[in-house]
Amino acid sequence: MPLLLLLLMIDVLWAQTPKLKQAWIYDTHDSLENASGGGSPPALEVTPVYAKGRLFISTPWGTIAALESTTGKELWRINLNINPKGNYGDFVSRGLTFHREKLYTGTVDGRLVCIESKTGKLCSGFGNKGEIDLTKGLRRAPQYVGEYEITSPPAIFRDLVITGSAIADNSRFDMASGEVRAFDIYTGALRWTFHPLDENTQAGGANTWSRIVADESTGLVFLPVGSASPDYYGGKRPGDNRHANSLVALDGKTGKVVWSFQTVHHDIWDYDVASPPELYEHKGRKAIAIGSKTGHLFLLNRLTGKPIFGVEERKVPQSDVAGESSSPTQPFPLKPAALVRHHIKESDIVTTEDRQSCIETLKNLRNEGIFTPPSERGTLVVPGNIGGMHWGGLTWAKRDGILIAPVNDLPAIITLIPKSNFREERSKHPDRETTEQKGTDFAMSRRFFTSPNGKPCAATPWGSLVGIKADTGDIAWKVPLGEWPNLGGPAISSKGLLFIGAEFSPFLRAFDPRTGRQLGQWQLPTSARATPMTFVEEGKEYIVIAAGGHRAPMSKLDTKIVAFRIE
Repeated sequence: MPLLLLLLMIDVLWAQTPKLKQAWIYDTHDSLENASGGGSPPALEVTPVYAKGRLFISTPWGTIAALESTTGKELWRINLNINPKGNYGDFVSRGLTFHREKLYTGTVDGRLVCIESKTGKLCSGFGNKGEIDLTKGLRRAPQYVGEYEITSPPAIFRDLVITGSAIADNSRFDMASGEVRAFDIYTGALRWTFHPLDENTQAGGANTWSRIVADESTGLVFLPVGSASPDYYGGKRPGDNRHANSLVALDGKTGKVVWSFQTVHHDIWDYDVASPPELYEHKGRKAIAIGSKTGHLFLLNRLTGKPIFGVEERKVPQSDVAGESSSPTQPFPLKPAALVRHHIKESDIVTTEDRQSCIETLKNLRNEGIFTPPSERGTLVVPGNIGGMHWGGLTWAKRDGILIAPVNDLPAIITLIPKSNFREERSKHPDRETTEQKGTDFAMSRRFFTSPNGKPCAATPWGSLVGIKADTGDIAWKVPLGEWPNLGGPAISSKGLLFIGAEFSPFLRAFDPRTGRQLGQWQLPTSARATPMTFVEEGKEYIVIAAGGHRAPMSKLDTKIVAFRIE
């Protein structure tokens, strides 16, 4: 048999549709109602944690449960009694961390909790009877319950448990401060604190709300840092804003900065580093990938933070708003190319009965491509505030040398409102997100660029999956991921297949990492706004995903954890 034909046959066999059989479904039975303070309803976004035949899950309402990994049988269950009176914006819990028979998790009402994994009891010697109130000891404390949350699992580095925070956006200039803190893993004693902004600034935020990654091989802890407050006006926080919108590498033992790479200077677009960093290798050397809501993916030397393929500072449009000094340049990676569109033209408007309405809206906006500053006229922000790359992050298909990222391509319209017109504008447009940005001269209004019937004006795809060759930085492939934007990350199985939910349809999907070809899909109770995980037990591989829905009419909310066995 000719070698080429043999290789083709092997390729077809390797990439054939995997066989999945549903193993079990666990219902958390959490309430789908929001807390009394308003905000969004809870979203089940947890990625379960596996340890020695057990799975551990967390929910927004503070349910922590241990399950038998192959059957889903509940071994124990506790409730952390979340404050029901909070005004929770990002009402989620994306997971918890297992370490030496103890579990560590954060809560949306701002606590760090230690739990005995065998019994579900709180760790008696940790903090105050097993928990630490993280709203205490900050440079600037939150003003209400829900302003300061923990939505991502803490990181473990040797004898430290390290956590950031999720801080509400756009309420005021001096939001709660966004420091990252490391606590003794046994006692809960504070060991070090990292402050992302200068001590003399009154701005808040610049918080690390996405997943922190600890790397034992280098002794570094990597922080994906968000934007300083408020998101859309920076007149009260001049300059680049230090470590905001950066990937920061800290010495894990001391919390001292080893290197920092800023993805956006003086952010006025809500371009957080929402995507967790991904450790990978570039031609045998330690590397790290970090994505931004801009749709840029920066590939860096893990030890130094130096770009592997180069980064260019390019001139960008400047603000015309009184008091604002936007950055004259922004960093653009030379490779890979942007993963999403950076400019919307009339030709990009989808052909529908509302096309002319979309075009008229477009003509009235500032629209000079990515990094066009917010304006009183109204600015088309491309991509919008959900990315680009989002909190689902990316994964490395090591076998194939491919980095894979889910991305969104949904522009938004941002309008700055003179403070005297704030209440009138909010009353006039109840369908828009309008916030005061108290302490500045401008409120802001935010909405997606949609037609009168509610559909996005820009042509599809609004969500995609992208494969990038790790060694060269070239884009290997790009395929649509569902019909709408997506939220949730990918996972790689032991055989090298990529699994992802993330989009609005109620399916878990499998893809070939080399080509982006979809290999199969499996029904879920509702869509999975979560990242799946895999584990091997008794020689069988399982894949588990939370099916909680996307808070939209076409994607009902639910409270299910679903496990499949890969046959």
